[in-house]
Amino acid sequence: MKKDKTIDTVLVTQYLSGDANALTELVKRWHKLFCEKAYWLVKDADVAKDIAQDSWKTIIVKIDKLQDPKSFGAWALRIVYTKALDYINSNKRTRNNLEHYKYEQDIIVVENETDESLKKALLKAIKNLVEHQQTVIKLFYVEDYSLKEISDILNISVGTAKSRLFHAREKLKDTLKEKQNDY
Repeated sequence: MKKDKTIDTVLVTQYLSGDANALTELVKRWHKLFCEKAYWLVKDADVAKDIAQDSWKTIIVKIDKLQDPKSFGAWALRIVYTKALDYINSNKRTRNNLEHYKYEQDIIVVENETDESLKKALLKAIKNLVEHQQTVIKLFYVEDYSLKEISDILNISVGTAKSRLFHAREKLKDTLKEKQNDY
């Protein structure tokens, strides 16, 4: 649905002149489209509504910098797209990794390992760790996250992440030493 640029020009000009009702009209004209465009990118209706609302905040703050009021639609949609892409980029990595670990705790790839029994012993040892130690081990070694990133993802302190990693390593060392002694 193409919006009438003349109406937008008048409404933007009126709003910049102090007419608060003009903003209400702009919102009526554009809000649904903002929500639809954000949803098209993020595929989550609630998040799309939040992005549209946040976009309006930015539009209100920056509308006085809009050089050509008839370009309001394109300018405002760029704000919506940018906010939606920012949301996707900031949440995608964390969300995907946490879902992955929640539902697929037993999947781990050990590269360049020739001894199958050692692989199996390592996987079994990791599965026997408490869940929070498994998560830290996988984030650190499989996903190559730093301790700081792990602390942010799990919402724990860096010290706690270090401690969990240390204790998990110690348990794995002990378990693997026992396994080698069995040979």
